[in-house]
Amino acid sequence: MTNGCCDVVVIGAGFAGVTAARDLSLAGHSVVLLEARDRIGGRTRTDGAFGHPLEFGGTYVHWTQAHVWRELQHHEIPLAVPLEVDRVHWLADGAVHSGTQLDYNAVVGPLAARFFADARARYPLPFELRAVDNDDIAHETIGDRLDSLDLSPHDRDVLDGTLATLVHSYTEQGVEQLLVWTATDFGDWGAFVETAGSWSIQGGTKRLIDCILAESKAGLSLSTPVDAIEDDGSRVIVTTRAGDRIRARSAVVALPLNTLADVAISPGLPQPVSGMVERGHPMLTAKIWARVRGEIEPFHAFAPVGKNPVNAARVEHRHDGDTLVVCFASDASALDGTDPEAVQAALRTFVPDIEVVATAVHDWVGDEFSRGTWVHHRPGDLTRAVPLLREPHGRIHFAGGDIAALGVGGIDGAIESGSQAARNVAAALADGRN
Repeated sequence: MTNGCCDVVVIGAGFAGVTAARDLSLAGHSVVLLEARDRIGGRTRTDGAFGHPLEFGGTYVHWTQAHVWRELQHHEIPLAVPLEVDRVHWLADGAVHSGTQLDYNAVVGPLAARFFADARARYPLPFELRAVDNDDIAHETIGDRLDSLDLSPHDRDVLDGTLATLVHSYTEQGVEQLLVWTATDFGDWGAFVETAGSWSIQGGTKRLIDCILAESKAGLSLSTPVDAIEDDGSRVIVTTRAGDRIRARSAVVALPLNTLADVAISPGLPQPVSGMVERGHPMLTAKIWARVRGEIEPFHAFAPVGKNPVNAARVEHRHDGDTLVVCFASDASALDGTDPEAVQAALRTFVPDIEVVATAVHDWVGDEFSRGTWVHHRPGDLTRAVPLLREPHGRIHFAGGDIAALGVGGIDGAIESGSQAARNVAAALADGRN
């Protein structure tokens, strides 16, 4: 690959990068796709554990998400029907409460409605955030919003618990992203939970991304981390960690936000984008799978951040007479996901006699090619810096779920972003700008 040339080099083979590479190659451009890992998929990963295929990263999709749904329909891939769960346990004000899903909804529903009351009014067109003027909350954190509601300790814990899956730091995450997500789903928190965390892909995310890649004519190079990307005024030069140099008319950079600071980009990115890249986003969470002895009653569980190592859990599968439970820890450092006894102790907060026989986890926080899980932007970044990063930086274009115009942080957003980047590059190549 030394001194190789092509029309476009795409860096990063998650859903955004693979989509961009496919679309550009099918449009007749020569494309090289570089991926640092030894596999495609980015922060999605379908893998076997306990003898059952499981998702260790991004998982959930929905038929209301136009971009991923189009791909699923095109490749004739159905959704997996989720296991029906009606028992809910929630930790609030020092006690564990239990009830049906309707019981839990009756408790959390009014509180969520207060938290998200202004979401739809503030973001009537959640796909056009650049045009939105919400200066009064641009720097509001999730914690600020919770404080403003003046809730009782019980009610605060209930609301904290229902948000906890999406929170690592109440003081570092902006409330805007939660409001935008909810505005996208008609201003209804329950609708957002349905679309963002219920339905998975039959055969896993790997099945879908493999199908997208199979359509592509791009040349794929795995285990190829990139050190530098330079636009010299006439072309883009990409230098790999191995010292290879790829010259292209244009580049699409589809890397996680928390890894962009590891790549030297020249010319340098402008403010406020450079500040956002330097700070990164604060999502340092863990997704842990637990194999539980026996076929136990399906349940959901919720706990406030900092008050239990597992902040959300749900029975997802039955397997060989046992039960597979997916667990989310808001702070990955607070729980060793490789330690069945530690995970069992955390789950026994909700189900006292549960027996964990094995666990499986991928350390996305320690992974040098992710340095965190899905994105949640710091206050001000979503509507100030992110829209600027979606614009061309000379011959360098950016893509990814972290900067998606709609569906930020999800698979649908990654596909949308990759498609949009491909259209932008194709237009620039056609009129000679790149």
